[in-house]
Amino acid sequence: MQLELTYILLIIIGFFSEILGTMAGFGSSTIFLPLASYIIEFKTALVLVAIFHLFGNVSRITFFRHGLDKNVLLIFGMPSFVFSLLGATLVGDLSQTFLKLMLGIFLIFVSVVFLIKPKLSFPVNRKSLVLGGGISGFIVGLIGTGGALRAAFLTGLKMDKEKYIATSAVIALGTDATRIPYYLSSGFLAEEYYYLIPFLFLSAVVGSSVGRKIVTRIDQEKFKKMVLIAIILVSIKFIVDGMTASF
Repeated sequence: MQLELTYILLIIIGFFSEILGTMAGFGSSTIFLPLASYIIEFKTALVLVAIFHLFGNVSRITFFRHGLDKNVLLIFGMPSFVFSLLGATLVGDLSQTFLKLMLGIFLIFVSVVFLIKPKLSFPVNRKSLVLGGGISGFIVGLIGTGGALRAAFLTGLKMDKEKYIATSAVIALGTDATRIPYYLSSGFLAEEYYYLIPFLFLSAVVGSSVGRKIVTRIDQEKFKKMVLIAIILVSIKFIVDGMTASF
């Protein structure tokens, strides 16, 4: 009964995270992972959210498939894929408390930066794109989320919305595809959670579709600020728990 309730909560959280992530434009995992980590172990949440995130990106690619920028995919995406796997290989050697502490610090830092500088972007050149791909990929592999950082590097390219969403989704899909097999082979996901995967798929597809339909009806900048503030509040507990456990 307890496991069934956990399944239901994760499906519901995943559904709304995908809607919010599609609308906010910086990834459902940024919202889903902290919330899932309150319900299940961090490493289990890391795998499930990665699988969910992969499904969500497949949906976005389907909806915005005509906008892909292949040049950015090569320059930014390839380092991201390689370093995502590198980050994933370190997860098994680190404690859950430390990983949650790192996640909390990272999310608060990124959220505060984007609240202060909502239009933040990095210089657009080949070197910065390669560096940005590597850094964001490594962070995704290690703590499960890096969409906001990826956005900061890609925003400077000033792509139109469809091209940005499609290109970002393919890059995120690649980082998921490289890290998930390592997570699974390392035993981070218990067998009883395998039954949840088809429902996460449906939740991601439907959530992405709903988010796509309402994204044009809201003030996106105000909405992003609300989501960032919510992420900060959720992340504070990770930091408090991590610091308390360290002493």
